[in-house]
Amino acid sequence: MLSTPSRRQLLAAALTASLPLAANAQPAPARLPRLVTINGAITEVVYLLGAEAQLVGTDTTSLYPSAAQKTPKVGYLRQLSAEGVLSLKPDAIIATSDAGPPVVLDQLRSAGVQVELVKSDYTWNDVTSKVQAVGRAARREAAARDLQARLDAEWAQVGRQVAGVTRTKPRVLFILSHGASAQVAGQGTAAEAMIRFAGGVNALSGFQGYRPMTAEAMASAAPDIILSTDQGIEAIGGVDKLWQRPELALTPAFRRKALVVQDALLLLGFGPRLPQAVRELHSRFYA
Repeated sequence: MLSTPSRRQLLAAALTASLPLAANAQPAPARLPRLVTINGAITEVVYLLGAEAQLVGTDTTSLYPSAAQKTPKVGYLRQLSAEGVLSLKPDAIIATSDAGPPVVLDQLRSAGVQVELVKSDYTWNDVTSKVQAVGRAARREAAARDLQARLDAEWAQVGRQVAGVTRTKPRVLFILSHGASAQVAGQGTAAEAMIRFAGGVNALSGFQGYRPMTAEAMASAAPDIILSTDQGIEAIGGVDKLWQRPELALTPAFRRKALVVQDALLLLGFGPRLPQAVRELHSRFYA
């Protein structure tokens, strides 16, 4: 005859059955923020930090790495719309201070979206600020510190390489081309900073920003090297079209056909590839 379990036995069995569940119970992991990046260099940082799974949208300047080209696009960084960005349900937006219009950024903040803006001054601090901003917004601060340490070491190495050259610094003129129109870079521009970092001298001074390229300006500037972007050369129809411009005919650069080109984002983006960009320019300036 089978005995009936006592009340104490039943309670003990129930407690034993519940132990594995209690031991294995884990708190639900916190959801990582959904990110929209409004700047190609900032997007690069997201990938370097391994946060690309959090990336739900980017602007049209976000072209590197190639995977960034497949992300949903929210438009050009200065012509954003709140509706387009909010449709991606981001938790945080990371952008440079030239993103806008400002009213759109205010609308995004009012909708509860965290907006991180990085101010550009065309120094190494630009890179540091971008890495820190992405680290905060993506909740990857430790990875951001590790990345920054690696980039700082690369930057220091490039700086030593440039400083070690004792030859006369070449005069370099940066041309920004948009089809038939062309402008040259003066002071306070990303191009001027890159020329200086790579061991050159900006051939033009005495004005801020960009101004149209004229024959008079070219004659007085006397650049040894013309610097431009791959995209700019393509916009004017190729290298031969550049040298056909009459403004360049009397320059030392024209006589030597001395032209250095680099991808626009690499050259002017001030992102994590800045040491690479400067190293390449330096080697071309002193080839």
